[in-house]
Amino acid sequence: MDSVQRSIGQAILISDVVAHPLSQMLPKPTVTSWGTYHKVSMVLIEVRTDAVGVGEVLARFSPKAYAELIETSLKPRLIGQDARNIGALWQSMRRSLSGRAGGMLIEAIAGVDIALWDIMGKAAGTPIAKLLGGIGREAIEVYAAAVNWVDDAEADRELERYIGEGFPRIKVKMANPVREACRRIERLRKRAGDDIELCVDANWAYDLDQAIEVGRALSANGYFWFEEPLAPENEQGYEELRKRCDVPLAAGESNFTADQAQRLVANRTLSILQPDVARAGGISETRRMADYAALHDVGYAPHIGMSGIICETASAHLAAALPNFRVMECECDLSPFKRDLADLAPGCLRQKNGQLDVPTRPGLGIEIDWDAVKRLRVQ
Repeated sequence: MDSVQRSIGQAILISDVVAHPLSQMLPKPTVTSWGTYHKVSMVLIEVRTDAVGVGEVLARFSPKAYAELIETSLKPRLIGQDARNIGALWQSMRRSLSGRAGGMLIEAIAGVDIALWDIMGKAAGTPIAKLLGGIGREAIEVYAAAVNWVDDAEADRELERYIGEGFPRIKVKMANPVREACRRIERLRKRAGDDIELCVDANWAYDLDQAIEVGRALSANGYFWFEEPLAPENEQGYEELRKRCDVPLAAGESNFTADQAQRLVANRTLSILQPDVARAGGISETRRMADYAALHDVGYAPHIGMSGIICETASAHLAAALPNFRVMECECDLSPFKRDLADLAPGCLRQKNGQLDVPTRPGLGIEIDWDAVKRLRVQ
């Protein structure tokens, strides 16, 4: 215990920052309104002190460009600095580029921020959820993601798979045409029955009139939210949609910083805010977003998507700590980023009846398989 206390009381100096651009083929394509994804990427961040902290950058494409940004713009601001000063380091990294906050810079900062929290947890000998002032959750509610935008037979198989795996809550992908989407909404409700909770993610598929029609079908069939029906910039459209359909609206995975969520949270257009910790400036900024949502009685539901085990685990710690947490996405793709990168199994394999245990080891509570990192690294 004394050694832990000394490590917390003394500076934890950063000696190196390494960005590992990784790429993977998905075991099964993900099909959304945007198209079919066969391959996605990320950047794994390694912040070295006496201990090593790890983080994840949401970099689905061009991971080497992210890695270069981190190595050339962020790393010089971090070497020799005290890893305990997470807020100061965040602000320093933010000032490495001018202009509005967003894009590659904030996603890159997210990976470093997660790694710094991992270091702090290891130094304190406690999981990140406790460092965040956790409210005692040892397990969190999750939902299966997702039934893809595929033909009826395949959609039925995916729905039945998730029900068979014990998920009481399931996300369904929707796209155009609207008539087909409304038919799918009704069909899957009948197949799932009333005891399974269903929600929809449209990935910006619709204009306002289309979203109103789909939203009414969702309300009529008892879906628990309508996720990203419109482009994230269309805030006025979201406000009008809120007035014209009853289903709760969810969004936020496309936001980078708290100010970008401010309008739709403050006026309660959104019922659920869904920041992605690997995009939204890491644990520090995601907590700010969730805390702001809590002030306005808006729920927090972490977005995971096609990310990796670090994103999923960091999200679980936030979910365990924040009072307005509702439910976390549990992506069921079993990709190498979730299956191979660490000693912790993906959430979809660990969950039981829609409940997922929060890691209890210090920091993130995972150990990286560096052989897997080498295998997945983009050359």
